[in-house]
Amino acid sequence: MSEFYSQELSNQDRSAFSCGNDRIDTYFRLSVTQDVRRNYARCYVMVEKATGTLAGFYTLSSNSIALTNIPPRSAKKLPRYPTVPAILIGWLGRDSSFRGRDLGRLLLDDAIKRASASPAGAFALMADAINEAAAAFYLHHLFAPLLNFPNRLFLPLAKVKPAPPLTPPPA
Repeated sequence: MSEFYSQELSNQDRSAFSCGNDRIDTYFRLSVTQDVRRNYARCYVMVEKATGTLAGFYTLSSNSIALTNIPPRSAKKLPRYPTVPAILIGWLGRDSSFRGRDLGRLLLDDAIKRASASPAGAFALMADAINEAAAAFYLHHLFAPLLNFPNRLFLPLAKVKPAPPLTPPPA
């Protein structure tokens, strides 16, 4: 059983969150609620069960991938539409105090599970890697780079089994 659970962002205090990347920290502390309110993205947070501490977050939004940017091996079985639907992990961050606890993988697994279970059709889960270390993280988790966009990676959802996300324990 996991020591964390995930839920949609609500009124959690985000002021102390620090993943060590100023762009991610600023977005999460100051802007994410605007994107959620405008229905541009959904934000999910990972919470430590024992303390209720906000340990990490990610956002999901709808997107598409130009068929010409998908490597030929992956594109050959796709319909010849100009684009195929995708779900984008726009932001993902883990509070630095949780380093070494495999939280990045838990956040990614939760995002994959939510994308796989989405009622909207999507060919893949995409991620925008903010730097080379983030790109290496996604590559390690079987994402592949899009052609001409090495820091935009994708994982065909047909490769993953849907499973329920890490939901809060009963009250």
